[in-house]
Amino acid sequence: LNGLNYVFTGYPYTQRFSLFHYQARNTSNILADFGTYEHNPGYESSHLRGFAEDNQGILSPSKFNRNISKSPFKVLDAPGLQDDFYLNVVDWSTQGILAVGLGSTIYLWSAAGGQVTKLFDVGPNDSFTSVGWSPKGNYLALGTQKGELQLWDTINAKQLYTIKSNEGRIGTISWNSQILSTGSRDKTIMHRDIRQNGICFAKSEGHKQEVCGLKWSADGQQLASGGNDNKLMVWTAQNFDQPCSKFSSHTAAVKAIGWSPLQHGLLASGGGTADRCIKFWNTLSNTALDSIDTGSQVCSLVFGNNENELVSAHGYSQNQIIVWKYPTMRKLATLTGHTSRVLYLCMSNDGETIVSGAGDETLRFWKVFSQTQQNLQRTSLIVPSGKDCLLYTSD
Repeated sequence: LNGLNYVFTGYPYTQRFSLFHYQARNTSNILADFGTYEHNPGYESSHLRGFAEDNQGILSPSKFNRNISKSPFKVLDAPGLQDDFYLNVVDWSTQGILAVGLGSTIYLWSAAGGQVTKLFDVGPNDSFTSVGWSPKGNYLALGTQKGELQLWDTINAKQLYTIKSNEGRIGTISWNSQILSTGSRDKTIMHRDIRQNGICFAKSEGHKQEVCGLKWSADGQQLASGGNDNKLMVWTAQNFDQPCSKFSSHTAAVKAIGWSPLQHGLLASGGGTADRCIKFWNTLSNTALDSIDTGSQVCSLVFGNNENELVSAHGYSQNQIIVWKYPTMRKLATLTGHTSRVLYLCMSNDGETIVSGAGDETLRFWKVFSQTQQNLQRTSLIVPSGKDCLLYTSD
């Protein structure tokens, strides 16, 4: 990829599509069929002005006051974006390319130039149910309703392979360097080394229903999985046969999973409509840290890269996005505008912007995190990095 301004060539799908119609600030009628986007310059900020919490939650004089705009700075129209809690069809690469699955078709949108490219159409008898970029942004993995897994080399615009991976739909994908892990409705997690032509070298079995959430930790040592059986499990890179932790306190499906990039071993999970809770775990000591009832379905979680903050996306019944300060869980901002449940959430490579996708068939871009880094050290919650976790079950 030469920067971010590129369009695929050398294969049949080279036409640019104006699928995503967007409106920017201070403009009107860019594309009339989307309607007028009215900017509301409202802000929410800390009610304790002049103070900020450090990574221990202690109030100290802040160096700056950060305001979070309550309006998106860009809205893209995404007709066909599926309103399905169990899917994960939006992902943003480290190269600044947003991959979106709209039914049977995958589209790519460049954050730099706004170009839209149609990558592939799987045909009328299948549809895409998950997308996932590799850490370097050069490979894109795609899961389908029929359980097929596609791997694309986006630098050379080449499909590397399509394999039958699972017996049920692949609803979630997570990468760990060259390792590609997929979670499926068939209750299994498959692990493949992309350097070995997609051969499955390990299978993780533990969930009793569909695996709908999957996320590798930043250090690549632990994999968290959430299921429709209301269970959250943690696996190690050294043992895919048996989870080292099983947490059973959620009372609805666990799709939303997020690892803190700043505190080693800090895991957040969110439950569905009957649960509504965000729970925090120390996966190194296998202990529950905190639980908060958000009042609505938790669909997605993203930790900030530069600050101890968490963004949560919600469905029934409030359809909102909330920015929280961790660990006090004080609300910094509540972002509204979606008219349906907010199912998809991911962050830009620079750590400043999040994009949300909803059943209202729109993608909204929000400037949430500060460009100014607070230089927080990545520290363990309790025990040093690398210490093995013990088998644990919470009731």
